[in-house]
Amino acid sequence: MNEKEIFERVCKGDEKALELLYQKYYRMMTKMVIKNSGTEQEAKDIYQEALVVFWQKAVSGKLVLTSKISTYIYSICQNLWRKELDRKKRHSSEQRDSAEYPTHDKEERAKLINECINQMGDTCRKVLMYYYFDGLSMQDIADKLGFANTNTAKTKKYKCKQKLDELVKAQYSEQDFLD
Repeated sequence: MNEKEIFERVCKGDEKALELLYQKYYRMMTKMVIKNSGTEQEAKDIYQEALVVFWQKAVSGKLVLTSKISTYIYSICQNLWRKELDRKKRHSSEQRDSAEYPTHDKEERAKLINECINQMGDTCRKVLMYYYFDGLSMQDIADKLGFANTNTAKTKKYKCKQKLDELVKAQYSEQDFLD
């Protein structure tokens, strides 16, 4: 069966054709994820998700292939894996931020940090509160504060976080945060 026949069968909802694709490109697709800091399980999950996307688009009749099936699925895998890496990076960054000042009394820690935030300028205070306490996205923060774009909001958040770190370190000793 050639690519055109496989694609036509997938478009008609033939699951056997999809299984054929799964087996045919499994190694190529999972290798890409594994080579880019992924595990075998993550690679398998990404590949399966990519095939679901391919299947849905093909069956809907909205997919017009202008490349080989493998090229199309590979690009879906790449995009999904990039999104996953970005998500992991954000999650890891948030964990680092929350673990930076360990303490046995979270309310006391929050009180100390809140005191420092209140000593900062209005813009920094809003950026940090919106991001860390309200959970707003950078786009929402940029819109709320009238920044040019999300990059401006990210830069401002970074600088304000640095300023907050300096304030906390200047006013409180390490013992204030450790058991």
